[in-house]
Amino acid sequence: MSIIDNHKIDFGKVIDHFVSDIATLKTGRANPAVLDLLKVEVYGIYTPINQVASISVPEARSIIIQPWDKNVINDIDKAIRESDLGLSSVNEGDKIRIVIPQMTEESRKEIVKTLNKKIEEARIAVRGVRDEIKDEVIEAEKNKEFGEDEKYSLIEQLDKVTSEFNDKIKELGEKKEKEIMTV
Repeated sequence: MSIIDNHKIDFGKVIDHFVSDIATLKTGRANPAVLDLLKVEVYGIYTPINQVASISVPEARSIIIQPWDKNVINDIDKAIRESDLGLSSVNEGDKIRIVIPQMTEESRKEIVKTLNKKIEEARIAVRGVRDEIKDEVIEAEKNKEFGEDEKYSLIEQLDKVTSEFNDKIKELGEKKEKEIMTV
């Protein structure tokens, strides 16, 4: 097993983080992932909303939040209203309904700008993993674990793997951009 194979999981972690990060971007359609980062103060402890309620999408532009403990419904409502998600909620007594507003062309372009920043952050993270592996390869060659030819072969292989992961990020980004810009 080569040094590169040992670190493929690190590249995978970058992709996984990127996917979960872009899932929180608004697309104009209801997506429970927009609530993933929202924490609710329940009994003095900040808890992710999905740990205190079930979240469902009954229609294309609405989300229903049903708390397991009806006593926390006002706390959830307050957390949604005070968040920077730009969502408005309606407390219906036993559940909270969030209606996703229609996005304007301008707001879609702003979200695409945010997406592009996240794409660049993911590419930087991939380069960071690549640099760590490259340093390991150079160090292993210095320690005479293998020769110079194998070092160059591994670096070439590393560049190929890095390109594959960058292409995956680009593909996921393009798919998300299309989703955001679709009216």
